[in-house]
Amino acid sequence: MSGHSKWHNIQAKKGKADAARGAVFTKIGREIAIAVREGGVNPDSNGKLRDVIAKAKANNMPNDNIQRSIKKASGELSNVVYEQITYEGYAPGGVAIIVETITDNRNRTASDVRHCFAKYDGNMGTTGSVSFMFDEKGLIVIERTPDSDEDEMMMMALDAGAEDMKALDDAFEIYTSPADFHNVREALEQQGLSFISAEVQMIPQNLVAVTDPDTVTKIRKMLDLFDESDDVQNVFHNADLPDEDDE
Repeated sequence: MSGHSKWHNIQAKKGKADAARGAVFTKIGREIAIAVREGGVNPDSNGKLRDVIAKAKANNMPNDNIQRSIKKASGELSNVVYEQITYEGYAPGGVAIIVETITDNRNRTASDVRHCFAKYDGNMGTTGSVSFMFDEKGLIVIERTPDSDEDEMMMMALDAGAEDMKALDDAFEIYTSPADFHNVREALEQQGLSFISAEVQMIPQNLVAVTDPDTVTKIRKMLDLFDESDDVQNVFHNADLPDEDDE
């Protein structure tokens, strides 16, 4: 782990950039639309919707916005239909990239994603070209404070049904199977814990060390370009990049 959080290093997290652009609520709104379409508008009977609502609240999305997104998804305010599409490919240095999107125009999104890969010397591949190098896992990240008890956190995680927990310098990473993610998240939430993030993610099985400065720059710029696309929800990669403060 090199002493730093995998959740910082492996997923192109969008918190600061999205907050600055006001885009995070739009992206979460699309996730709400997918959850409503799959399980209905009632969070009590739709676990996926409860998970997205929890994510929305963690990102300080006002309740009015959440309810408006649910109404919009139910067809009361709009008939826009979104679909989830995942793209795979390679960045420079043999780094594998998975791009998860939610879109109402697959042609536009495919063109945008292909452009992001090509602009910085990457290549968009076919379905399955890199996903075999990742495992789908629920990942719940909890801030580690000076008074955090690692053994107590481990017991709470395992009792909730988690598969594993990793203690890092600044956070606890709790891993679950995708099927158990919802129940583990709610069990920990009921224990009074709050999360930095809680999502099902694609976790790389092995990391590719990237040290060449030009390659590092190209990868970072590619990830930033993906981040700027409204259609892109998540980007996962297997690059072990140096901390920006160390470059």
